[in-house]
Amino acid sequence: MRTRPTLRIPLGVLGLLAALGVYVLAVVWASQWIERLPVLAQAPIYLVLGIIWLLPLKRFLVWMETGRWAPSGASDGT
Repeated sequence: MRTRPTLRIPLGVLGLLAALGVYVLAVVWASQWIERLPVLAQAPIYLVLGIIWLLPLKRFLVWMETGRWAPSGASDGT
């Protein structure tokens, strides 16, 4: 079964790049305060900031492919 191409994937990629750019700018802006902390305090902060952007990525990629925010068969959190 063939599906009609949609703009969801190209727009999703552009949206993802834009959101990631805003996130990077926010982390760079916050780094002026983070850099004042001891190195042992900076490391876990940057580790968390480096991983946290991945949390919404799966649902976003599912939306780009299917048009739904949750994978099929996924519960609504109940």
